[in-house]
Amino acid sequence: MLRHAMRRVALVVPVLLGVLLIGFLLMQVVPTDAATVRAGPTASPEVVEEIRRDLGLDKPLYVQFGLYLWRLAQGDLGVSIINNVPVSQELGATIGPTLELMVASLIWAIPLGILLGTVAAYWRGKLVDRAVLAFSVAGGSVPVFFLGLLLIWFVGFQWQLLPFTGRGGPLWSVEGLRAIALPALTLGGVFIGPVARMTRTAVLDVLSADHVRTARAKGLTERRVVTAHALRNALIPVVTLIGLQIGFLLGGAVVTETVFSWPGVGRLAVGAILSSDLPMAQGTIIVLSAGFILINLLVDLLYAALDPRMRTA
Repeated sequence: MLRHAMRRVALVVPVLLGVLLIGFLLMQVVPTDAATVRAGPTASPEVVEEIRRDLGLDKPLYVQFGLYLWRLAQGDLGVSIINNVPVSQELGATIGPTLELMVASLIWAIPLGILLGTVAAYWRGKLVDRAVLAFSVAGGSVPVFFLGLLLIWFVGFQWQLLPFTGRGGPLWSVEGLRAIALPALTLGGVFIGPVARMTRTAVLDVLSADHVRTARAKGLTERRVVTAHALRNALIPVVTLIGLQIGFLLGGAVVTETVFSWPGVGRLAVGAILSSDLPMAQGTIIVLSAGFILINLLVDLLYAALDPRMRTA
């Protein structure tokens, strides 16, 4: 297991370098000049050129990228062009709210998706199965922003049940729970459908297996057969899907945080890109990409723990 983990960790390094390179090159094609943004609209060409030299933008791209990697190796993410604040400080203030939103979305969406998929598989062909499938397809087809706007309009504006802008406080406070309810419902709502469909498919395959028939022949209750023998063995593909979907939820978090004005990394990334704040945009790309890579690494290790055959792959 340790050897497998070390191999997977070693693969993370080139992937992260590739992400850094792509993110760096994408920021170079932004039409707005970072030196012009920092100098302001009334600055003279001489001032703009001096700022460009100070930022190192007059050097070749490969030199800029090398200096960028050197600063990253020293833990220096740069300084924001817009507000002249260290990027690490801004990211440190926004990572917490993003993690809160992710946890609040997954803590109810994953159990509900697994439950719906298991119920649909057990009652295959029945009305409840068709209802779960219809709900899963509809939930997976609705865009994140559309679901968020619907919740804002009805729950937040028309019925005035929950707030829909900003962060009310930490999760352990009542105001914090009220403020995160709609963003968590929005982000987690698009997660239930894929998990339910995958769980249904996996449980259906396991229910027809020999060990499940043997468990029934021993006189075990249907509840124990489904939960202890069918669902447990069906969790391997479900865990894989959950890991991939959690990575994609980072993209959904960008939209959700923008719609609900949630002060997270996603909203910070959108603001940095729109304002051509290159250091801040690159910092948010690093954080989001590292989160995606870390989640997939953890899922890979968990997959190997559930299925020992994967340790030799």
